[in-house]
Amino acid sequence: MDRTTCCIVGGGPAGMMLGLLLARAGIDVTVLEKHGDFLRDFRGDTVHPSTLRLLDELGLGEAFARLPFAKLEEMRAQIGDTTVVMGDMRHLPGRHKYFAMVPQWDFLDLLAGAAAEEPNFTLRMRTEVTGLRTRGDQVTGVRFLDEDGTPGELTASLTVACDGRDSVVRQAAGLRQQLFEVPMDVWQVRVDAPADSLKSGRVFARFGGGQAAVTMDRGTYYQTSYLIEKGRDAELRAQDIQWLRDRLGALFGWDDAVTGAIASWDDVKLLEVTFGRLRRWHRHGLLCIGDAAHTMSPVGGVGVNLALQDAVAAARILAEPLRRGTAGVADLARVQKRRELPMTVVQRSQQAEHTMIRSALAGTLDGDRLPVPMRLLRRVPPLRTVAGYLGGFGIRPERAPAFARVSSAARSRGG
Repeated sequence: MDRTTCCIVGGGPAGMMLGLLLARAGIDVTVLEKHGDFLRDFRGDTVHPSTLRLLDELGLGEAFARLPFAKLEEMRAQIGDTTVVMGDMRHLPGRHKYFAMVPQWDFLDLLAGAAAEEPNFTLRMRTEVTGLRTRGDQVTGVRFLDEDGTPGELTASLTVACDGRDSVVRQAAGLRQQLFEVPMDVWQVRVDAPADSLKSGRVFARFGGGQAAVTMDRGTYYQTSYLIEKGRDAELRAQDIQWLRDRLGALFGWDDAVTGAIASWDDVKLLEVTFGRLRRWHRHGLLCIGDAAHTMSPVGGVGVNLALQDAVAAARILAEPLRRGTAGVADLARVQKRRELPMTVVQRSQQAEHTMIRSALAGTLDGDRLPVPMRLLRRVPPLRTVAGYLGGFGIRPERAPAFARVSSAARSRGG
């Protein structure tokens, strides 16, 4: 039977970041990822200033800068004929006064490559966790199927669930989320960008006529999220695909040459939105972080970066107890205590945004009767920078632990 000190389930941003940091702390860590690669569409692709600063501290800033990405310096929403700047990043503190719009697979490849340089880091792809090993109330590792479908077990002093909103580990541990009502599900589509594309890297939300959508200009295409009322996916798909093309065209001013990229309903991916949190993120031998602990709404694109911040806090708090072999329930509770306030603030903000989305889908949101926060953003420009800071750094942003920091120069020398 294989053994590791820390078993991380899920090779997404939180799992890969936690694995890298703990490996740099000298801890044996194994990341189990059920897929064979990181190539999946419609994942969170915004890397926030807090994460860009973290990459600099880890000596990965120069490597990240070589990736293909666009810079998002402001976020705008159009309600009817009224445009509101929802966040302005151009005056943020530090070097990175923007969000980086980078394909998530490139970001994950960067973290995986850095972690692979650590002798005590192991990444096992095509390894699907199916359950937990336990001894009494203590979690002692995981059960899995390898790439050939052969059952196996991995024992671990600590198992960390980073396997997302539909966490298998969370369910196997008997941890149940407190779920909150959400007004929408999301259709995700790609639309070819016309010659007169939006400014590079801009995110633009539009609300009007009972519709709501957000599009990101990705250079050669628009990555577009179209919001529908919760639970209406099957009903709306009964219509001809031209119905959706016409609605997107009316909302964004796109002609048939642009929306024609949506050839059929097979090109429209459904995200069933869930929104909730665990009252307790842990049990003896197990910790949940990221969406496994607090499933975020896609509103604002903050879920990935919140999960990354969880990973940094967990690494800093748990590294020394794991070195000693004494990471207990009290240590795991410290991680939750550290990260619970930032999570709660974001979720409350998202609940307020859900109210606006509910009005938009009901056709009662218009530019003449903006919600109070939007009216303030229009009248008081400095508030746009405040909104940009809260989106880009959040409450209680985490810094790289001292044991994980390394300069880019030292990295290039192999030091």
